[in-house]
Amino acid sequence: METIALFFLASAAVGGVAWVFVYPIMSGERKAELRMANVAKSEPAARASRTPQKSRRDVVENSLKEFEERRKKSKHIPLSVRIVRAGLSWSKRQFFIVSAMIGAVMFMLGLLSGAGPIVGVVLGVGSALTVPRWLLSFLKKRRENRFLESFPDAVDIIVRGVKAGLPLLDCLKMITTESPEPTRSEFRAIVETQAIGMPLGEACGKLYEHMPLPEANFFGIVVSIQQRSGGNLAEALGNLSRVLRDRKKMKAKIQAMSQEAKASAAIIGALPIAVMTLVYITSPNYISLLWTEPFGRVMLAASVMWMSMGVMVMKKMINFDF
Repeated sequence: METIALFFLASAAVGGVAWVFVYPIMSGERKAELRMANVAKSEPAARASRTPQKSRRDVVENSLKEFEERRKKSKHIPLSVRIVRAGLSWSKRQFFIVSAMIGAVMFMLGLLSGAGPIVGVVLGVGSALTVPRWLLSFLKKRRENRFLESFPDAVDIIVRGVKAGLPLLDCLKMITTESPEPTRSEFRAIVETQAIGMPLGEACGKLYEHMPLPEANFFGIVVSIQQRSGGNLAEALGNLSRVLRDRKKMKAKIQAMSQEAKASAAIIGALPIAVMTLVYITSPNYISLLWTEPFGRVMLAASVMWMSMGVMVMKKMINFDF
């Protein structure tokens, strides 16, 4: 039983490290960031016009350049920003205290399982470094999904308000009272930032820093360009709302079409563990050779490695980017 406990504890530590460092690569998040950077990448500037006054195209190009430079600066995300994106009000000190507590708990579990102090230290350090960061990533993803659920409705509120003759700032204030979280808090931050003197276009551009989504980036670009060069804001935001809803429908359609593949991958990944558990319940002496004999341990480790690789390959195959 001590060997089984040691095996599961080591597997949990390895799985946590793989989730933090390998999951962003396998899930396509990095490719999505590169794709967004390529979409927002501005074209080479056109030749200067004969008139000294800047054209609308020049204003758009300058706005896109500014957004691109801002995105390049935000590649190395500070810990405080990651905590804010997760929707937590922790400070760095609180985050490190929670990490230390998780590491201490896992270290004590390693000692109580009889695995030894070395394994306990490895398990504690690995848990302290991976579990809190995985928690931040999980909360950030869940918060982004909630934001995408209500963001198109918030844009529609702005469109209807602008068509009715209300100023853009009043429309944003309506969102802070009528929209659910986290859309309400994000737009409240825009209103508060504008109240201290920042231009409204730049304040809307800050939305992407707290909510790193292409939809938030689109909104910031549209408002910033309209504030600088003018134009029909209601029409531009109406087109943006339609694009957001089309993206939402496409995402739901992709999820529905990939559910069968995801279910098959989950069954295939859980089948060896289920069979191993049933065999251990019915014939423990038959399968105990896997962790009592040296060659059995090698086979078990190789099986875990190959199964992990298979699960990652299947996850990569069923991960669709759009």
